[in-house]
Amino acid sequence: MRPGPLQGVKVTDFTWIGAGSFTTKLLADLGADVVKLETATRPDTLRLMPPFKDKITGLNRSGYFADRNTSKRSVALNMKHPKARALAQQMIAQSHVVINNFTPGVMAKFGLGYEDICSFKPDIIFVAMSLLGASGPERDYLGYGHMINAMSGLLRLSGHAGREPTGTGTNYPDHIPNPTHAVFALLAALRHLRRTGEGQYVDVAQLEPAVALLGPTLLEWTVNGVDRKRHGNAHESCAPHGVYPTLGDDRWIALAVTDAAQWQALAALLDPSWLANPQWADSEGRRRDAAALDAAISVATADREGQALMRELQARHVPAGVVQDSADVIRDPQLVHRQQWVRLQHPEMGDSLYSAPPMHLSATPAWPRRPAPLLGQHTREVCHEWLAMDDAAIDQLIAEQVLV
Repeated sequence: MRPGPLQGVKVTDFTWIGAGSFTTKLLADLGADVVKLETATRPDTLRLMPPFKDKITGLNRSGYFADRNTSKRSVALNMKHPKARALAQQMIAQSHVVINNFTPGVMAKFGLGYEDICSFKPDIIFVAMSLLGASGPERDYLGYGHMINAMSGLLRLSGHAGREPTGTGTNYPDHIPNPTHAVFALLAALRHLRRTGEGQYVDVAQLEPAVALLGPTLLEWTVNGVDRKRHGNAHESCAPHGVYPTLGDDRWIALAVTDAAQWQALAALLDPSWLANPQWADSEGRRRDAAALDAAISVATADREGQALMRELQARHVPAGVVQDSADVIRDPQLVHRQQWVRLQHPEMGDSLYSAPPMHLSATPAWPRRPAPLLGQHTREVCHEWLAMDDAAIDQLIAEQVLV
């Protein structure tokens, strides 16, 4: 395998749970040497979360943790031990990047805040990914993806009219806007470091990338004074635009008609008599009569096999996609062709399925280079490589429970 584009970049990784772990996964799959500092005394929450391989619980058996930690190495370091700080400082001194997603102030309590690190590593890139940022009246608030969904306004927009907000899943900000914005900022900081030799503090408030997704909604309010409401699967300018039943138990297809040609093709396939209905002749009329239109489409699609219907509609240039379950996604022929899935041999879980990075680079491939690490799996290896320690010194620190 050819080197990734971030080969040679060293990252000391204090992140855990969702957003931070996915951020450093992207870096590791892109070729950076990411060393995750963790401890058995307070393990990463993801190590304790299902699904577990063969439904057997264990710190090294979480599929959730495994998928978010490919290509990394793990060092077991007990940060509560007085000697741990010196070891962490030595590792950071060898790094280009140190990254965490703790509440502001936690790294400073370890003696590893940005100012502390700059005293011995002035060109460090320090990435902090707290909930609400390192400054401001609410900087110390605690929360997870569900709180970000709520505070950003995303939760308010998700769901059906007249019903409670349903959201997009509790972890959406953890897996989409926050890791990608953090990696983008970090790559910019690495470029600046390469050009100038200057490190910097990268402060990512996880609320803000989620807010950045809602530009049109916020502009609607600031420009027109209109507060957008929940409207389920409906669209403000397209009709039909929704999810409709297909043959089978809990099987559905999503349709979106954006112009007259698509409407005519849809009607010609499902029920040509619709073309004679004057109320449905244009998109404005179809939106006004959306309830009746959706009911008619639901009847027409209910006895059709979803995959076949999708292919027929796509052949007629009508946007359509079946609602896939997990098994469907894993065997989806397009994703298989794109090598979205890779199988790696995990030391404890054996042959396991992982997500590949969601991008393809022709000259410097991004790819999972090793399975997720066992807790502390690479402690001795990293101490040899990064800190030039001999086995006797490592054994002594293990005996003193500094490395644990």
